Amino acid sequence: MSKKNYAAAYAAFDLAHLQSQFHGSFANGINACVECCDRWAQGHATALNYVGADGASRSLSFAQLQGEAARFANLLTRLGVKPGDVVAGMLPRVPELLVTILGTWRAGAVYQPLFTAFGPKAIEQRLLTSSARLVVTDASNRPKLEGLSMHPHIAVVHRQAGEAALPGDLDFAASIKTESDHFAPVLRKQTDLFLLMSTSGTTGLPKGVPVPLHALLSMRAYMVDSIDLCPEDKFWNIADPGWAYGLYYAVTGPLLLGHATTFYDGPFTVESTYGVIERLGITNLAGAPTAFRLLIAAGAGPASKLKGKLRVVSSAGEPLNPEVIRWFEEVLGAPIRDHYGQTETGMTVCNHHALDHKVHQGSAGRALPGYQVAVLDEAGHVLGPHQPGVLAVNIAASPLHFFHGYLNQPTPAIAGDWYRTGDSVELEPDGTITFVGRSDDIITSAGYRIGPFEVESALIEHGAVVESAVVGKPDPERTEIVKAFVVLKPQFVQSAELAEELQDFVKKRLSAHAFPREVEFVTQLPKTPSGKLQRFILRDQEIAKAKS
Repeated sequence: MSKKNYAAAYAAFDLAHLQSQFHGSFANGINACVECCDRWAQGHATALNYVGADGASRSLSFAQLQGEAARFANLLTRLGVKPGDVVAGMLPRVPELLVTILGTWRAGAVYQPLFTAFGPKAIEQRLLTSSARLVVTDASNRPKLEGLSMHPHIAVVHRQAGEAALPGDLDFAASIKTESDHFAPVLRKQTDLFLLMSTSGTTGLPKGVPVPLHALLSMRAYMVDSIDLCPEDKFWNIADPGWAYGLYYAVTGPLLLGHATTFYDGPFTVESTYGVIERLGITNLAGAPTAFRLLIAAGAGPASKLKGKLRVVSSAGEPLNPEVIRWFEEVLGAPIRDHYGQTETGMTVCNHHALDHKVHQGSAGRALPGYQVAVLDEAGHVLGPHQPGVLAVNIAASPLHFFHGYLNQPTPAIAGDWYRTGDSVELEPDGTITFVGRSDDIITSAGYRIGPFEVESALIEHGAVVESAVVGKPDPERTEIVKAFVVLKPQFVQSAELAEELQDFVKKRLSAHAFPREVEFVTQLPKTPSGKLQRFILRDQEIAKAKS
């Protein structure tokens, strides 16, 4: 299949044409449930392929989801939920989750995801932010809602026979069963919210991220240009819908195109991942580098029977290490491409599968058509090639940009026409963006500025390493030294000799100033529930040790 030229596609971006791909009108009224369900509900087209942790599977059509979403929307109305109110969902990847999301949108309400691994404090903080009127959860997560300082309605999905509802709770299935399967979708303005997200909380408390219906444009553009989702594909985004990449691009994105999505209700394992790919014939896969590195750690043997089966693979959430790119191409015969975005912006810089442009290993790619990005210095000046600075989105020149500030909080990242992402990058002469690290992750050692990502990427090229995290450790002579925390593959044993071998390995690949002067072996690295590395925990740990 021939690809469109990137430069031509970028120059020819037409907002009006993109808007015309939707059923509703961004000027006069639109509903996300209509766009993601109703318009595809004729016939028996599949909307969801579901595989349970026990191996059982079933499919739901758009027509079935349309009826169930209408029932849930009627329930919301009966509970007094109005357009613009928030409904929260804390469910695993089960069909009821999709019914909750679509029904919330159908009623003109706003959906808020709550990740099932959250504890009570994290849940309460997010519910206080949103003032949610209803929380939909399951029996295993219901105890986390005890003792909340607010009192939303609670509906419980009972997965086991005989599970009884607590006094005051609604039984999800029984409650919607009595409702009508007809509900006229509530049309909303493009500036009205349909999602309320939270930042991942890598530093400080999570902040509320309002997502307006206008963001549907960006989500569709990403699925077409970057994911290259084609009608003949079998698509699986393994990211959890409790987080932005999963909710934006495992739920909303494919359904916007009338394409079935895939839910696997079980923990991530190498065996289950390969099993779902083989069982459903997945050809278009998306996920996070953390998962992909675990596939690599399992070796080429389990992957061999799937070689050539995946047409394209997309990665987001953290920079994609070059070693992962090479392994996927050699062992699985699949091109894997790095995509960059944030909860606040959606995906903005990508190595696009559907657009023809040069792809550099270790590069985040080029701006998604509809976005204009640049590298800025601290004073806000636009920088040229090979000058490290902060990646920024030009709000005024990016018709797909949808973020204009956190919920009820100041947003210093927005100044003038620019939204600053906080990520340190460099512009390459050909226009691609190379990721260096979070601005606060950059290491200053003996006058050199060192990005942790390049050191981490060099380390995982060593056959003993599964994952690594690199931080700056305070040092009286060099300001900071590079320290690496390393997770080894099971068959390797930590030793001083192996640490020295890793140091020499990096020194030969990078430079004498960028190698880790200290290596500490650990069994796991601190991460957010969505899988993002929390280097600041390790960095703060080293700062505290230096002060003691």
